[in-house]
Amino acid sequence: MLSAGLPHGTVPKLERPGPLRERVYEALLELIITRALTPGQHLVESELAGHLGVSRQPVREALQRLNTEGWVDLRPAQGAFVHEPTESEADQLLSVRTLLEAEAARLAAAASDAEGIADLEALCGQGERAVDDDDVDLAVATNAAFHARVMAMASNVVLAELAGQVDRRVRWYYTPVARQRGRQSWIEHRELISAIAAHDEARAVTVMRAHTEHTRSTYHHREHD
Repeated sequence: MLSAGLPHGTVPKLERPGPLRERVYEALLELIITRALTPGQHLVESELAGHLGVSRQPVREALQRLNTEGWVDLRPAQGAFVHEPTESEADQLLSVRTLLEAEAARLAAAASDAEGIADLEALCGQGERAVDDDDVDLAVATNAAFHARVMAMASNVVLAELAGQVDRRVRWYYTPVARQRGRQSWIEHRELISAIAAHDEARAVTVMRAHTEHTRSTYHHREHD
């Protein structure tokens, strides 16, 4: 068992084929994003290797890459630790997210079609059920899928690439506030769907901006463990 433990069933199975170091990296990153590995947690190579069923070398390589990308802190003579995001880091990223998502909402409203609206409705229903079931992991994943669908409807490759760069960190910041946001987040999603379906670009921007700002505010006022 890892030093701080992992909830039962949270260790992902490594998908094959593909370079082992890449699969280990993806597995560890997913554990960090979902906070199965919590900010500040000590990461012991041998324990991680044992849980993933691999040798220590690909784990070491993955930790070095995660350190380069800011997910892990490697401390001399102490080892590896999950990065603890500062309030400033979160604020900067969530502010950028607001800009990207607002533009995506505008473009989605300009080009919305029945298929896209149906997909958003389905995801919204799934998210609402996840909230009712208190399934935080599903709520977070569905929230990400909803925003990704809006981004896809925007049909702007550059915008999508930029959003993709921040998506995983958005999930990381959203996970600890998903329960606090609860059903209100999905009420806001319903309002966004309505604006997009009506091709109301200005309204879509206003709703999306308010929606993402609510998440940013909730993160900064979240209940700390």
